Amino acid sequence: MKLVTYSSEGSARPGALQPDGSVIDLSDIAASVAELVAMGDPGLAAATAAEVTGTAVTPDKLLAPIRPRNNIMAVGRNYFDHAQEFSDSGFDASEVKVIPDFPIIFTKALSSIIGTGDAIDISNDPTNTSDYEGELGVVIGTGGTKIAKEDAWDHVYGYTVVNDMTAREVQRRHVQFFLGKSPATYCPMGPCITTRDEIPDITKARLRTVVNGEIRQDAEISQLIFDIPTLIASISETVLLEPGDIIATGTPVGCGIGFDPPIYLKAGDVVEVSVDGIGTITNPVIE
Repeated sequence: MKLVTYSSEGSARPGALQPDGSVIDLSDIAASVAELVAMGDPGLAAATAAEVTGTAVTPDKLLAPIRPRNNIMAVGRNYFDHAQEFSDSGFDASEVKVIPDFPIIFTKALSSIIGTGDAIDISNDPTNTSDYEGELGVVIGTGGTKIAKEDAWDHVYGYTVVNDMTAREVQRRHVQFFLGKSPATYCPMGPCITTRDEIPDITKARLRTVVNGEIRQDAEISQLIFDIPTLIASISETVLLEPGDIIATGTPVGCGIGFDPPIYLKAGDVVEVSVDGIGTITNPVIE
């Protein structure tokens, strides 16, 4: 199932996205996608039944599919080639070594979340060094702490697409990543959450980022340095993961900082990020 939050007559509603772009409303089951995820298997069973019997409607707009309780959790340097790219750029003022021994975890503010079609406003970056980072987002179902690596897949509800937008110079000057990762509109996400049962092996999916029609990033999820179970185990070692939490798993090589000179986003650009089995988020850039 592909779960969405959609706008209809000015209100945000949970729904099940259909192949033709229409939506089956699920608001009789849950008030939001976050609430539906928290319901676990019974909620998903009810949504599956509603998808069969419900009437399809045309959404006014697709919003970000979920608003989690906690900040978006994200992973730095989690593809080998991007780790080298980032190191060579000099923008990581906290670097200890090119390939980390443990996952590098940071967060993005909830206020940075937008949906597909929404504009990325680079005027929120005072340094004019805004960059894209296409990523797979993992949606947590059953929460918990100290989740064992071998049990981690049982805690995955589904997947979404994330563009981990970054103000590079802000990221460098503050050493820690939070401010550079959290300007308003700097976390496009969507277009849906594809439940885990629909993608038996997410590691075989490809991630692609396209800017103005040019492919900039193209990698298989299997190329992650720290795989999804490792990320869940590492984060939950100290953090209480809750239903609906999002883990952005890292970006591959091909970011704007990897060019010489760097190619930063500018007004009029269009960024598309896609993951097989989930879909594509498309966001214009404004200032």
